[in-house]
Amino acid sequence: MDTKSIKLHLGISAVVVIFAAIVYGGAPKTLLPIFFDFRLENLELKNIFRGIMGLYIAFACYWIWALKQPKYWKGATLCNVIFMGGLAFGRIISLIVDGVSIQYTVGMLLEFFMMVWGIYNLKRVLNS
Repeated sequence: MDTKSIKLHLGISAVVVIFAAIVYGGAPKTLLPIFFDFRLENLELKNIFRGIMGLYIAFACYWIWALKQPKYWKGATLCNVIFMGGLAFGRIISLIVDGVSIQYTVGMLLEFFMMVWGIYNLKRVLNS
């Protein structure tokens, strides 16, 4: 079986999630107003965004680890499917309840795509 697609899926996911982590928590007071047009002054909100950063980086590290240790690939890909699917699901709820955000609609579509790609790769591996 061609492992290029399965490695590419986790690799792209890791890079994108690390970038998002840095935007969310690297310097939230500076970066969030640039990317999302709101100011972040509240200490508790800064803490929440840095917590999200840590969570995102932890998942990305697991996916990178699985690229180097193939025996972890299935677990990491399942984790990725749940992660991306959870993000997409949350954005669908926001779309229905809060309205359309062009910025996050693009993100939702990409997260949904990554979830489907991961499911596809899992099925290919399990059926081979």
